[in-house]
Amino acid sequence: MALILGIETATSICSVVLARDGKQLAMRESVGARDHSSSLTTYIAEVFAESGFAYNQVDAFAVSMGPGSYTGLRIGVSSAKGLCYALDKPFIAVDTLKSLAWQALQICTGQGKNIENILLVPMLDARRMEVYTAVFDNNLMVIEPINAHVVTGNSFESFSGKEIIYFGDGASKCNSLFEMKDNYTFLDNINLSAVAICMLAEKEFANNNFADVAYCEPFYLKDFIAGKPRVKGLY
Repeated sequence: MALILGIETATSICSVVLARDGKQLAMRESVGARDHSSSLTTYIAEVFAESGFAYNQVDAFAVSMGPGSYTGLRIGVSSAKGLCYALDKPFIAVDTLKSLAWQALQICTGQGKNIENILLVPMLDARRMEVYTAVFDNNLMVIEPINAHVVTGNSFESFSGKEIIYFGDGASKCNSLFEMKDNYTFLDNINLSAVAICMLAEKEFANNNFADVAYCEPFYLKDFIAGKPRVKGLY
């Protein structure tokens, strides 16, 4: 068991949680503001102040590694790495989509679903009908790896006989495509959170599964493409 600080900045959500032995001690979170650069360090300081723990008491720092927003991921990963370097603490990299799947699994279990018969399909919005997704089983093992998927009415049909549970900020736009499919279930209001990062990081810590602070990079999935600045007279 460990004291872990979790950071989630892969999308418009900025979330920081301090957890000990799998139990949340303090949390700060904002949704939709995309102010990670100004909020993250403040949130980190606030969760330590609220919990009464000092920075150097943390056993490890965990961060959402993507896929997701280029800028958001850079801010979260850079901040976590800086803390690990300064305090000589382990760095834990957590799959962003797996953290979403973990949350969905808790809900499905609470609803009494036959979890042996479900597949978890987290979806992060990648614009238009494209999503960043993967398929996990009820043990959070990867059945289909992370990919940028253009959703159609035939998506995930190869997993016949299973209940497809889909969720995340890219999932609602798929409802019209799946509405006639009895084995597709949409779970609303599942958003990325550092709570899931901490819970998944607890197991990684127990197994000494740490990332290399120097060489571990965010998983963007797509290359970053910088747009040309729209300044009158520049071009």
